[in-house]
Amino acid sequence: MKIGIVCHPTMGGSGIVATELGMALANKGHQVHFISYQQPTRLRLVQREIFFHQVEVNHYPLFKYPPYDIALSSKIVEVYKQYNLDLVHAHYAVPHAMACYIAKQMLADQGHDLPVVTTLHGTDITLVGKNQNYKCAVTFGINHSDRVTSVSHSLKRQTIDTFGSQADKISVIHNFIDHKKFKSGDLKRACLADDNERIVCHVSNLREVKQPLKVLEIFKGIHTHIPSKLFIVGSGPEHQKMEDYVHQHQLEQHVRFYGETHQIYEILKHADLFLLPSLQESFGLSALEAMAAHTPVVASDIGGLTEVVEPKSGFLCNPSATECMINYSLQILSDNQVLNTYKENAYANSLKFSLENILPKYEAVYNELL
Repeated sequence: MKIGIVCHPTMGGSGIVATELGMALANKGHQVHFISYQQPTRLRLVQREIFFHQVEVNHYPLFKYPPYDIALSSKIVEVYKQYNLDLVHAHYAVPHAMACYIAKQMLADQGHDLPVVTTLHGTDITLVGKNQNYKCAVTFGINHSDRVTSVSHSLKRQTIDTFGSQADKISVIHNFIDHKKFKSGDLKRACLADDNERIVCHVSNLREVKQPLKVLEIFKGIHTHIPSKLFIVGSGPEHQKMEDYVHQHQLEQHVRFYGETHQIYEILKHADLFLLPSLQESFGLSALEAMAAHTPVVASDIGGLTEVVEPKSGFLCNPSATECMINYSLQILSDNQVLNTYKENAYANSLKFSLENILPKYEAVYNELL
């Protein structure tokens, strides 16, 4: 198949999943065309069946805000005609579902049929999509996609409740992990912490919804009882508040900020615990990545996390229950045998979301449209 993938190129979950999906499809012999305003962060272009098409937006003085959605629609039409695409897969509803619909209609006017698949990832529904400035357009884009998938049952229910979408139109295809990626890298644990220390990790875009300050509160509670290091991977608007908290509580020697590092797999491989006290998670891809690295998870009992983190691979608490998360963290970390059991259980649980299990589900959706 010749597949167009429209996605955000940033470090967020939707862009990561779209990129990993496209590269996996190319490995199976499909021709994959990424269409975005810049190359996706994790995309490896040195692959025979991978193509990248950059959307150019003209900054004409008349436009205060350059019309990216129109430029994107035109680029989709251009790529379709040049490479005879079989379908286009939009990741994240805003603005991609509408842009694909516009491209579909432009091509229909010329006698072509372009099937559109839209995957809903989370904040495109729970945050941006609910905004009254976008809700009508998002509803239209979803309802006029040929097929719609969501990354969790929780997100599917929210989509139906918010946009009135038909339940039988939305297929749940969970996010996935390529376990082979965790076998690479030569970073040694001794480079990260002393032998008597536990390693705790958090990965996110450091927005309020991820509660990164609560991560620090939980870690402080852990470190009071067990010598530990906390590694923060990612960047975002709460970074400075986190730095201030670390300084205020004299944790400088125990907390390290890595920013948007490409060594995330190596760090996770050596972590003993992953914290994710989010207020909202439609799936929880970072938690799945942690489990694939043999790292148990203590997280919030909300959204898609309840579908990802099973008993014996970690614990779930109310997002506001700091003491609950501290106590469960200590339960996992206090005993080596208990910790090793949770590590093995976390990895075993992650196998349900392996690339080998999930990829055929997307291919099945594609084949139904052809």
